[in-house]
Formats: sequence, structure tokens, C-alpha cells
Amino acid sequence: MIPTLRETASETPVADRIRQRLRAARRRFHANDNIADFIEPGELEALQAEVEAKLRGVLDALVIDTEGDHNTQDTARRVAKMFLTEVFRGRYVSMPPVTEFPNIARLNELMIVGPVTVRSACSHHLCPIIGQLWVGVMPNEHSALIGLSKYARLVEWVMARPQIQEEAIVQLADLLQDKMRPDGVAIVMRADHYCMQWRGVKDMDSKMVNSVMRGSFLKNPNLRRELLALLSSGERA
Repeated sequence: MIPTLRETASETPVADRIRQRLRAARRRFHANDNIADFIEPGELEALQAEVEAKLRGVLDALVIDTEGDHNTQDTARRVAKMFLTEVFRGRYVSMPPVTEFPNIARLNELMIVGPVTVRSACSHHLCPIIGQLWVGVMPNEHSALIGLSKYARLVEWVMARPQIQEEAIVQLADLLQDKMRPDGVAIVMRADHYCMQWRGVKDMDSKMVNSVMRGSFLKNPNLRRELLALLSSGERA
């Protein structure tokens, strides 16, 4: 008997089905990419079950007796749920709704939002990245404005993926530039990387600080100095 299309699909792991759609669309699916458009209703739950099964195999390979050890009997399920619905959620769900408002007052002065708490994970070791982020915006009369809480929502959406800090703030700057169309966007981030603190050199004091400057923040050194001076004074306050 020739299997039906539905039967064939049900036999194919959901991860493979999603991957096939991405490849057919010639879409990249790196660790820090969002793939929500290629996940069909109900597939995220099925994907979680597949991840859980794979994680049970990892625990077995680590020679952990998950049947006899009451502490790890349910670890695979908990970790799979954590990955897909919490710490890597930004890969699997669509961008949160962000209402944009016209700049009726024609605001054209520097705006700074932050610090916004950042929770992410290093793409290299899947260790936590915990820190703070500041957003600077120089609007113009044609810019769209967004609510204060929406900055935090967009930060969380971009950061809730395996990330490299340098790439993460570029993604966020691109997103804000596209949504708001300001004269300039600046992102400054400072974070602890547990791939350095928990493993490797085990240096508990090192932090990574980096920035991305776009538009007027890149072209105008006085504006850039004003932004950095305000951030510095805020830290001392």
C-alpha cells in the first residue's frame, strides 16, 4: 500500500520537516535566526517532544542513571521545554506586536532607554549571557515612535536565542532602524559571559562591553560623546 501524504509527513521528524521548508525557501537557520514563519500549528509541541528524546540520549551518553536518579528522571523534559519556550524562545515565535506612533510633536532630541536586562546564551557553549543594554535613538519628524515597554520586548525577542554579543546588538540595531526609521540608532551592551566564568579561564570579574552606532551617532562625534557621557553619569548616580 502506498502511504498517504499525511502518513508520510507523520513519519518524518518535525525537525526535518521544518528544515526542509527552510532549505526550500533558501532561508538561513543559524542559532540566532528566527524560524517562526516555517513552523506550522502544533509542530512546536512535537518538536519539544523530539528534543526531549534527544536529550535523554545525551544524559545516557553522560552515563547518568536517569531511571534510578530521582533528580534527573524528568530533566530531559524540563530542559527541552526550557529551550523551546524560554531561553531560545526568540527563535520559534514571531516578533511581539509593537504599536508604532507618528512623531506628531516632531521630536528630534536624543532619547535613551535603559538599562534593559539581557538574558541570552552563548552560541559556542550554550552558557548564559546576563547583562544590561542601553538604546539611544535620534528621531526625526518622519520617525515612528514605540512605547517604552516595547524596547524591552524587542530586546528579549532578539536575545532569547543562542547569540554572540557582537552579532546580537547588530540584529537589534537593524530591527529598530527598520521599525522606527530614525536619524540614528545606538546600542551599548555590557554583560557577564558564563562561558568565561563557569568554565575555561573561570574569570569572575571580566565583562564584555560593546556598541553599535548607526546614522547620526556614527557621523556626529559630539552626539556620540553626549550619549556615552549620559550613560556614564547614569552608572555613577
